[in-house]
Amino acid sequence: MTLKTTVAVVGCGYWGPNLIRNFRSLPDCRLKVMCDLNQQRLKHLHQLYPEVEVSTEFEKVLADPEINAVAIATAVRFHYPMAKASLLAGKHTFIEKPMAASVSECEELIELAHKQGLILMIGHTFLYSPAVRKIKEIVKSGDVGDIRYISARRLNLGLYQKDINVAWDLAPHDISIILYIMGETPTFMNCSGSAHVTKKIEDVTSMCLTFKRNRSAIIQSSWLDPRKVREMTIVGSRRMIVYDDVAQIEKLKIYDARVETPPHYDTFADFHYAYHYDDMYVPYIKQKEPLKVETQHFLDCIRNKTKPISSGEQGLEMVRILEASSESLRQNGAAVELTGKAKSSSSGEGDTKFRKRTTT
Repeated sequence: MTLKTTVAVVGCGYWGPNLIRNFRSLPDCRLKVMCDLNQQRLKHLHQLYPEVEVSTEFEKVLADPEINAVAIATAVRFHYPMAKASLLAGKHTFIEKPMAASVSECEELIELAHKQGLILMIGHTFLYSPAVRKIKEIVKSGDVGDIRYISARRLNLGLYQKDINVAWDLAPHDISIILYIMGETPTFMNCSGSAHVTKKIEDVTSMCLTFKRNRSAIIQSSWLDPRKVREMTIVGSRRMIVYDDVAQIEKLKIYDARVETPPHYDTFADFHYAYHYDDMYVPYIKQKEPLKVETQHFLDCIRNKTKPISSGEQGLEMVRILEASSESLRQNGAAVELTGKAKSSSSGEGDTKFRKRTTT
């Protein structure tokens, strides 16, 4: 008989209830505690799940010897102190994205988890999506040819955040997918945006990631759009993929379309682009809730002592890019070079070294 992992979920606002629902549904999980400062939220959730205890005291959750793992779904500014306390208490720790508010905080958490011999996993949910896994499979097979660029749009009306801008809130989903598909991290990035509703908190941003081999990715994020849009286009040298996560069915469409240049020509009059159009097809995808796959993966990693797909290192790389986006915004959209690993600082402030890109 498989031993059950006893879990507490901390943060019962927007996303926490989804974690609660999924952990509770897993046969090898015992969801013991739901923790939040808002007693009204706890009362509502306790009505839904009366067998699960509720608590407003995070310290008591950490002191409970029965709890093996803690899932943190609070505001970003609380991720680092709560995750650090959880790891120091000997609990395997799951943190919703983004991992923390700075690179140095991420590095400290990774080092602490390693020292304590604990699993540290970040909630990059789309890495567990069957559609995204299928895209990776198609790209890896060479069916689309060489990736030229990726374009992503993640738009909706709200939900406005008070401590982070829209790039930190929405772009992590697309960044995680793009890094997974590209198989590498960008060398440069730039970000521009505007704050329309709350001063100094951008609610519309456009981010560009530059990769090696003349590849790039463009990410548009907005809290100020009338429609919910979750769309990504992967443009290859042979075929193109359109991924629409809002679609109930046919989330992926593969277009046999491309632009070709003539192999040789003698005069400008001989030069003509060739536009290739052929069939579109929809691959079959067996639907599974990504969050259920993700929460099960967390339990599997604890039981088997294996590194998660969305490990602390992936969370660190994400925050490194987000820090660079903030730096680019401060420089009015200037390109910023991502120059390697940052060192931890006792101040808790991020100290990733950025360099403004210059041209000659």
